[in-house]
Amino acid sequence: MNHERAARRPRTYLNIDFDKKEHAKLHGAQWDVQSKSWYVFGDVPVELVNYVAPDPLQASLARRGAKLAADAAERTKSSLRRPPLGDEQTDFFVPTLYDVATKDSRSIMDVAVFRLSKKDKRAGETIRYDLADGCVEVKAGPDGMASVWDYDIVLMAISHLTEAMNRYRDGQGEKPGLTFRPHVSEILKFCRRSDGGRQYEEIEGALDRLKNTTIKIVRTTRKGRGNRPMREAQAEGLIGNYKTVSYADTGRVAMVEVEIPGWIYREVVEAENPEVLTVHPAFFLIEPGIGRFLYRVARRAAGKGEARWAFRTIYERSGSAGTFKEFCRLLRGIIAVNDLPEYDLSEVPGKEGPTLVMAYRDAVPSIEST
Repeated sequence: MNHERAARRPRTYLNIDFDKKEHAKLHGAQWDVQSKSWYVFGDVPVELVNYVAPDPLQASLARRGAKLAADAAERTKSSLRRPPLGDEQTDFFVPTLYDVATKDSRSIMDVAVFRLSKKDKRAGETIRYDLADGCVEVKAGPDGMASVWDYDIVLMAISHLTEAMNRYRDGQGEKPGLTFRPHVSEILKFCRRSDGGRQYEEIEGALDRLKNTTIKIVRTTRKGRGNRPMREAQAEGLIGNYKTVSYADTGRVAMVEVEIPGWIYREVVEAENPEVLTVHPAFFLIEPGIGRFLYRVARRAAGKGEARWAFRTIYERSGSAGTFKEFCRLLRGIIAVNDLPEYDLSEVPGKEGPTLVMAYRDAVPSIEST
């Protein structure tokens, strides 16, 4: 009977190291074989107070509370980083920011032709996107797949090429060639990055990844007599060849020379009616890779109106290596903050599950579903 009453008395478990077990036993502690822990019944002797283990329930609640607080902080964290010091200064010519958007390259804007993660290099990997009229494959080289941040250099090339063609059509300059020669400081200024730290070294690494990341586009068309289906495949790098010039004594890169790839040159220079989209300058300040991808999708799909994409479709077009559940969590965090340039984001139910609404601010909605 006394044993039953003892068993019902509350136990307080202790964090007792092996060398302290005799001290614990001396002051009434007992050993629990199942939990492999020391404990005392009733009031804890003053000699053992400093060894009391956290209450399991309270510890669990504390961990849950900490996780909820961290999730809440992440949901309210801005998607935009602060612009670098001196960002407002115009030391260099900074053209309007453009991206290509003609019919033949819309599939490129609708999928991520780069990785969205800063940590996962994805060297040697291939991402395949199956589309209505074919597929797009993104193949990474040994240096890793180009990232959405590396792609800033491609956007700079597109923008300078577009500005040069605008001047050429107005009779104010020569037709641009395939070579683009920016100073590194111009790249940092255009992409709204600081010139400190390892930025100069990182540009050369970005060029390696851009050159060795190949985009293969496969389309099925019908040509010739009998309307026979034909398969067309074309592969090019995100940039062509490149060259850098560095100071021999410091290794600091001074100038780069980039060969503009054919797929960009054809879109901007050779197309009869080139279509390019202006991009908000704050695009470069978007910190999460998913946020940058969402802006590109919204800019192409919604334009000056509204578009709706299922979460599942965005996940599949993003090339994300994470789980769909984790992707949805990150996506909802960006929706909660809702501070991407130009577009308001919201979530609504859809036939294919949760759906993202991308609406141009101050525009009359014109829904385009995907």
